[in-house]
Amino acid sequence: MDGIREHRRATAWLKQARTAETRGSPPGITRPTSRAVQAALGDADVDDREAPRVHRFVVGVDQQASPLDAQELAELGDPMAELFFRKGTFPLTVQDLLAGLPEPATKANQSVYLIGEAGQIPPGSAPKLPRAMRFAIARATTGRDVDLLVSTGANEDPTTTFLQVAAWDPAAKVFNYYMRISPVWVWAGNSWSALAPGSRGHGCFDSHINGSVVMKELKAPWSNWQSQAATIRLAPDDPFRLDPLYQQVTGAENLELTVRALISRWTAARLAAVTQDGTVEHPEQLMRHLFTTTSVNLASTATQSSTVAPSSGDLLLPPGFWLNSDALLSDLGLPVTAAVPPMAPAAHYVESLATFDFALEEKSSGFSQPGDTFFAFVVPEPACEDNEVVRQMVEQGLITAKFAACALMVDFTNPVFSPDREQLMNHVPTTPTTVTELQEHIAQAILEAATSLPPSSPERRFAADWVLADDTWPKAFAQRIDDYLGHIGQRIRESAGFDDYVRLAESRRRDFKAMRLNEFELTLPTTNIPADAPRLRMDDDGTVAPTS
Repeated sequence: MDGIREHRRATAWLKQARTAETRGSPPGITRPTSRAVQAALGDADVDDREAPRVHRFVVGVDQQASPLDAQELAELGDPMAELFFRKGTFPLTVQDLLAGLPEPATKANQSVYLIGEAGQIPPGSAPKLPRAMRFAIARATTGRDVDLLVSTGANEDPTTTFLQVAAWDPAAKVFNYYMRISPVWVWAGNSWSALAPGSRGHGCFDSHINGSVVMKELKAPWSNWQSQAATIRLAPDDPFRLDPLYQQVTGAENLELTVRALISRWTAARLAAVTQDGTVEHPEQLMRHLFTTTSVNLASTATQSSTVAPSSGDLLLPPGFWLNSDALLSDLGLPVTAAVPPMAPAAHYVESLATFDFALEEKSSGFSQPGDTFFAFVVPEPACEDNEVVRQMVEQGLITAKFAACALMVDFTNPVFSPDREQLMNHVPTTPTTVTELQEHIAQAILEAATSLPPSSPERRFAADWVLADDTWPKAFAQRIDDYLGHIGQRIRESAGFDDYVRLAESRRRDFKAMRLNEFELTLPTTNIPADAPRLRMDDDGTVAPTS
């Protein structure tokens, strides 16, 4: 199977045809050819004899790949351009790439991470299940700040598996995205391409939707990653154990810190750029991080599902399932008094596995195994990249903490995929707006609309909170959250209540599966809940109901 489609079944960076090298030709091709890249993009009518070049292909913008000219290449200031491409060097494998960097790898400048959705399934128990794994390599080429993030197939032929690089350009303050389509290198766009109408949501920007690097399983226990919480299982005689990169693998708890820092770096650069002349050209591009779900992270309990028995202790479900705790409690500091989120009785969880026929399935290989994912109760939660934009907008004074809180408290019981909160985007200007007037413009538009809408409307709910005094709104919001968590704490102790939360979790998983971030079948469990079951929402009293 084609390496790209094997590893990114839903979100191939480039929609390539089966080329000569993917149809089984010998892998020992050593120099890039324009024929290879054009064939990969469906147009092989080019001269194969020209010198190696980096090609440009931004999906959604470019109709076909074309070589970067000298000026375009000179404008790229990231390590891939400076250390390789401008010198006429085109590494074929990740090993070639790393060996071509000016300084040898050390623990201080390079970290290697390993992920595999089948990594916790015992080797040999499912012979037909592909155990494809991927390396993520964070490398600092100068100093200590990571400026290369490399993704590639781990336990495969390095000359034919995919090879993707996000490279930080310190002058332009963007990530440049590259992909080697064996053996040709393609520049697929930069961070700004993710926000541009033509390329947004296409190519690599279907997953790098906001222009930054992505780690879906960002928090403990870092599902599917090798980490301090779990080790990817290999057969004792697996030759992969001898791979030098495998022997350098470290825990994904460190990658979390790197990814957070890289998201913060791009967000700061982005906000500085879009506000530098005192006017925001596209206010909707910033406010969608507050009012909508542009992306998600996947969170779970820290408990291995196979270890949970009816007599086990209560399970701590992901806080982000109940509300946007990172934004409301950590960033905005609402004084919520609930000591811990509601705990789920283990017996209810075990019963739900049978009630809803939980299973892990990969239809492409015919694999099926009853039960939940390795770590119990994986659900989508608000993305770090959305929250980071909101946090920095508050920090820089683009919006106030009160404005952010009033927006997030609209339908706060549904922290992701909220149609109610998204409705407030109707009041965000889509034309240039001065920084000093941005918040007031949006707030006034919502207040004016609220006068002719019912009390249950998102606008009326925002308006009711917006008029709260500056010294009372934090406690008022915290009390609502405390009351809500109290209701959940009671309902989750009941079997019927817990089952409702399982249905809600599955509803949100279905929303995630509709996103291009949904790349691998084994990321989430399957259940017997029909795919066309009504979408569900959580209400303030802890009950679950169909979305109206």
